[in-house]
Amino acid sequence: MKMEFENNTIEFNVVYGIRKKITIQIDSMGFITVKAPNDTSKEVVMSAVKQHGERILEKLHLIAQARETPKTRDYQDQGKFLHLGKYYFLHELIETDGLNEEELKIRLKKFYFSSCKKIVGERVKIYQTQLKVKPKTIEVEESKTKWGSCSSDKIITFNYRLAMAPIEVIDYVVIHELCHLTHMNHDRSFWRRVGSIMPDYKEKEAFLARYGQAMTL
Repeated sequence: MKMEFENNTIEFNVVYGIRKKITIQIDSMGFITVKAPNDTSKEVVMSAVKQHGERILEKLHLIAQARETPKTRDYQDQGKFLHLGKYYFLHELIETDGLNEEELKIRLKKFYFSSCKKIVGERVKIYQTQLKVKPKTIEVEESKTKWGSCSSDKIITFNYRLAMAPIEVIDYVVIHELCHLTHMNHDRSFWRRVGSIMPDYKEKEAFLARYGQAMTL
């Protein structure tokens, strides 16, 4: 859903469930989730968002400032980098003592490659069981255009920058590529299969389209 508030468009996802009241969550990437009791009307949801509009816009502004990719990355202890959807100081991700900028860049990229390989390996094991498929090999690479790919010989490749994304977004890319093991094209059967495991996959796609530029070195 989306609404206009003070000449700004606020986009948000609504999750219905067994709960007593409406809550609004904004993650570190600016993705807004409104959790509402079952049968809550659209009007009530919109009213709740409008009520907290100023706070939402203020937080989105701060997040937008934080995620702006600087022309020159600050490879110092206080430089901030994404990991699993949250920002961390450089020294919280890697050992920084005694290393110059070039060495820090190399070490940080190695960290992301290692993290991505570990995480996607764990997530593939979960979803390959549900989808009843198994890739031949899982690889991690650097790419400026793709988050993942699946070859005809069942080799699945993931972009190391996925380690910067929230785990639910990583899950989407994993599910997407695993589904290609049985549906190589993006036809209806493919998307039905993706949706059978992750009904809100379009929101994860939108997340990557909107915030992917911030997930870089």
